[in-house]
Amino acid sequence: MKRAIHNYGDPVLREKARAVDEIDDRIRALAEDLLDTMRAANGVGLAAQQVGENASVCVAEVPPEMDADEDGNPLNPGVPMPLTLLNPVIVEAGSGTTTREEGCLSFPDIMGKIERPWTVTIRYQDLDGREHEQSFHGMLARVLQHEIDHLNGVLFIDRMSHVKRLALKGRLKRLRRETEESLG
Repeated sequence: MKRAIHNYGDPVLREKARAVDEIDDRIRALAEDLLDTMRAANGVGLAAQQVGENASVCVAEVPPEMDADEDGNPLNPGVPMPLTLLNPVIVEAGSGTTTREEGCLSFPDIMGKIERPWTVTIRYQDLDGREHEQSFHGMLARVLQHEIDHLNGVLFIDRMSHVKRLALKGRLKRLRRETEESLG
């Protein structure tokens, strides 16, 4: 089921997610809703806080053409899409970084260059409760870092340069005000 995406200014976006202790029908339904909502918004990742839930759940679905090197070779072969992560934690970040334009479904029409590690190793559970520790590269690594940030109450604007945040100050203030007004 598609849900409303919560925008910047909603306090839920700054909450640190509660760990998922039991994988039940409610958590499975939340994961499905996240996928439906993300796809409807043409996104590549979404975290539970973005639909108003405080649970350590996020999803990602990176198209094959975005998950390939310059020769078209997959960067994350064998990683099934979509990917659902419960209780994800970055256990290691590679030393190489890339800077790329990034957006967020909770910040409509706002983009910014964000530097992130090219490779990360993440420990997480899947919807069957199995534990995984896996390395991800490229765009998928970026998306997962962005969503794990959400689960920790960190927003992509927090990773922007001071100059870029200043340039966006008016738009961010307007978005926050509109969100606060809609929340009453």
